[in-house]
Amino acid sequence: QLQLVESGGGLVQPGGSLRLSCAASGFTLGYRAIGWFRQAPGKEREGVSCIGSSGSSTNYADSVKGRFTISRDNAKNTVYLQMNSLKPEDTAVYYCAAQRRVGGRCSYYDMDYWGKGTLVTVSS
Repeated sequence: QLQLVESGGGLVQPGGSLRLSCAASGFTLGYRAIGWFRQAPGKEREGVSCIGSSGSSTNYADSVKGRFTISRDNAKNTVYLQMNSLKPEDTAVYYCAAQRRVGGRCSYYDMDYWGKGTLVTVSS
């Protein structure tokens, strides 16, 4: 069964850090483009960061640039999102998604597999 599972969310104070993980089962993440998305209450889902199949191409939304870092560990079939200097406006459900095709570059489009999300709450 093809599955993506996010973990690492939780409650953190402003200025704190969290590392989200996206683990895959039933298929290999290592050859596919992966994206992290988030959806805050009352807002549309937005792309946060993506990484290409080779790991050499990455992209970040302007709102998180310089604070978030995406990375992948192909041996663990896992992609990470390190989030530093968190702000209340980062509060959202965070989802990871993967393309079915292999060899893709960093993209927020044409995602075929989605996780169920992990909640990140930034509050004092």
